[in-house]
Amino acid sequence: MAVVRRNILHDAASRDLYIRGVRLLKAEFLGPTTADLGIGGQQQQVSTYDLFVAWHHIAMNTFTPPSQGDRNAAHRGPVFLPWHRFMLVLLELQLQRVLDDENFGLPYWDWSSDGDLPVAQQPDAPLWAGDVLGGQGDPVTTGPFAFDPSDPDSWRVLIDTDVQGRLRGTNRGLRRQFAANAPDLPTNADVDAALDLDAYDRSPWSTTSNGFRNRLEGWRPLNTAPGLHNRVHVWVGGDMLPSSSPNDPVFYLNHCNVDRIWASWQVRYPESAYVPTGTASAALTGHRVDDAMFSLLSTPATPRQMLDVGDVYEYDALFVTAEPAGVGAGGLGAVRTV
Repeated sequence: MAVVRRNILHDAASRDLYIRGVRLLKAEFLGPTTADLGIGGQQQQVSTYDLFVAWHHIAMNTFTPPSQGDRNAAHRGPVFLPWHRFMLVLLELQLQRVLDDENFGLPYWDWSSDGDLPVAQQPDAPLWAGDVLGGQGDPVTTGPFAFDPSDPDSWRVLIDTDVQGRLRGTNRGLRRQFAANAPDLPTNADVDAALDLDAYDRSPWSTTSNGFRNRLEGWRPLNTAPGLHNRVHVWVGGDMLPSSSPNDPVFYLNHCNVDRIWASWQVRYPESAYVPTGTASAALTGHRVDDAMFSLLSTPATPRQMLDVGDVYEYDALFVTAEPAGVGAGGLGAVRTV
C-alpha cells in the first residue's frame, strides 16, 4: 500500500516522526568511514544520514561523459527530477526502517505558501519554530537540530565541502542564513508558471533549456533566477548552499515539495513523455530515460522506473490546473486529495 506524504505544518505526527527519524539516522554508525568516501585527514565513521550527504555531493561532481558540459549526474539536466525522486524513496525507506513504521511518508514544506507571505514575515514562518526545524544562525541554536558544543548528541555536521568544493571531515553546528542571498521565497504564481509548460525538457538539455524541468530546477527565466528549487536553497542559505546541502534536514522537505510539483505536472500532462529517449546522443548518458542513474547507496534505478511510483507513495494534495474528479474548479490551488 502506498504511503501518504503530508504537509509538515498540517500533520504533527509526520513532523515528529520525521524529526525523530533523521536524528536516528544521524546517530547510526554502521561502519563506513571518511576513508571510504575518499576524504583524507583524521579518519572517522560517518552516519547513515551522512552517506546521503556524500552521495549528493559526489553526484554533483560526477560528469559522464566529459562532454556533458554543465550537466552533472543529478542536476542541470533532465535527470534532475527522477534522480532526486530516487533519493527521496531511499531516504523514506531508511526512515521507515529506523522508525519501525512502514506507513511513514516523508513530509513536504509548501514553500510557495510561505513565499506568498510579506517578505518580512518569511523568516518567522511556522516551519522555523522551535518545535519544527528551528531557526537560523551560525550555528543554529533552536529546535531539534540545534548545536551545543557540550552535548555530543546535538546535531553535528560531520562532512561538508571546502571552498574548492571538495568533501572534507568536520565537526560543527548547522548553519542557516535566511534571505542573505535571495530576498524572498518562490510564490504560488511562480509554481503556476512552471506548471503551464507542457514539455518536460528541451534541447540543449541544460541550464539554458526551455521546459518544465529547467523552470522547476530554477535556472529559468533568467530575469528572476534563481527560481523555485534553486531559490529555496539560496534563500535558506548556510549549509543549503553547497553540494553538501543534505546536511540540513530542510533539504528533503524542499525536494519533497519539488517532487510534489512534478507529480502535479504529471497529472496535468499525462501524455507528455520524459525526454530524452534512449535514441538521444551518447553525450546525454545518465540523462536518457533508460540510463542507470548514479548511486552510491543502492542498485541504480533508471528515470523510467521513477515515472510511475503510485504504488510507493502519494501526496495528500497536489497542485492542479485542470479540474480533477471530485474537486471543484479553481485553477492553481485546486487540489486532488487522497
